[in-house]
Formats: sequence, C-alpha cells, structure tokens
Amino acid sequence: MPEDSKKIVIALGGSIICPKDINTSYLRDFYSLIKKEIKNGYKFIIIPGGGDVARNFQKSALLVNRVSNKEKDWIGIYATYLNAHLLRAIFKKEAHPSIFNARFKINDFNGHSIIIGSGWSPGWSTDFVATQIATDFDIKKVLILGKPDYVYTSDPAKDKKAKPIKEMRWKDYLKIIPSRWTPGLSLPVDPIAARQAKKEKKDIFVLDGTNLNNIKKALRGDNFKGTHLYY
Repeated sequence: MPEDSKKIVIALGGSIICPKDINTSYLRDFYSLIKKEIKNGYKFIIIPGGGDVARNFQKSALLVNRVSNKEKDWIGIYATYLNAHLLRAIFKKEAHPSIFNARFKINDFNGHSIIIGSGWSPGWSTDFVATQIATDFDIKKVLILGKPDYVYTSDPAKDKKAKPIKEMRWKDYLKIIPSRWTPGLSLPVDPIAARQAKKEKKDIFVLDGTNLNNIKKALRGDNFKGTHLYY
C-alpha cells in the first residue's frame, strides 16, 4: 500500500467520546487500535466533535436567554477543543504537541504519527474541518465515525422503513439533507462538508464509530459495514 494512502483523517463523534459520561473503556480500545495501526505505517489526523456535550450547553444557554447561532457555534467549538485536549493527552507520545484549531496552523506531521484537531470557526461542524484538512494535506480517505452505521434513505429513528445506503454520490446525498448548517445539527455529514467534499472530489466513509473491528476493515480497504460517499 502506498505511503500516502496510509494517511487518514478521522472525524470522531463527540457523543462516542462522551455519550453521558466519558466513555473511558471505548477510549482505551480506540487508543489500542490507533497504536497498532501506527505500527503498520498509518498516520492519522483525528478531529473530535462536540456531540451531546456541545448540544447540552447550547440548550442550557437557550433556556436562560436568546443566544445567536454564532454564540451556539462557539459553544460547540469549545466542546470540540475540550475533547481534542483529552485525545492529545491520551496520545501524548504519538501526537503533535499543538491542537490543530485553525487552518494552516499545522502543515505537516513533523515526525509525529498523529495530529489532533478541533473546531475552527462558526458556520460549520468538525465534518467540514476534517474535509478541509484532507484537501490541504492531499489525503484521500476520510472516516466519519459517529452514531449512524450508514447513511439512510430517511431518519431511521423516525421512519421504520428507512433503508441503509452502501454507496452514494455527493449530488444525491445533498438532495436528502438540509441545505443550511445550524448549530447542533446532527447528520452523517453536514451540508457544508458535503458541498466541500463534492467540490474537491473527496471520498468519505460513514460508519459506526463504536465498532472498532469494522473501523479496521475500512482503514485497510476491506469490506465494511457503512456508507461510501463519493463524487
């Protein structure tokens, strides 16, 4: 496998890191998986989301006073920043010492096997950050590790007839999601990131972030359970 194909961007769902309390057992297993794959020559840029931590803080602010979308986005960004520091502390020996919290702040792995990032600016989620980093670093594969195991024809929580989709073009995905980003929006890939991925012809793989064996298959190009979004 060419060296460049072993560079992977991972958008790790914040609600997997902390569904209610911090999921320490998951983080321990995720740490072991990433460490093993580093020994196999992989390098990773990992961008955690804000998840339920961000949404709970946003909800609390709204219950007290009117809060702008920009302020809600900043709450979400700082939630991702907290999760990023948690991951950087866990991967202290392997990770770049700085948090990738602004475009072009980090331009190279600089001898490290992992770069940990966070949200950047209001107006989009960490899905977009992951997609933009993949473009800037010329990385071909982006894994979105969240709660949904696939992209579905409709919301499976609301529609029992929703069907999983194994492969889907960006133009078709964009037809089934909202066209605008709003803070706290929960989608397999947010609309800003989806338009960016379509423009840059990026492949994104959506899969259940809790199934570590399935993640390993996706990394290596084996058959996996999830959705391949492509141009």
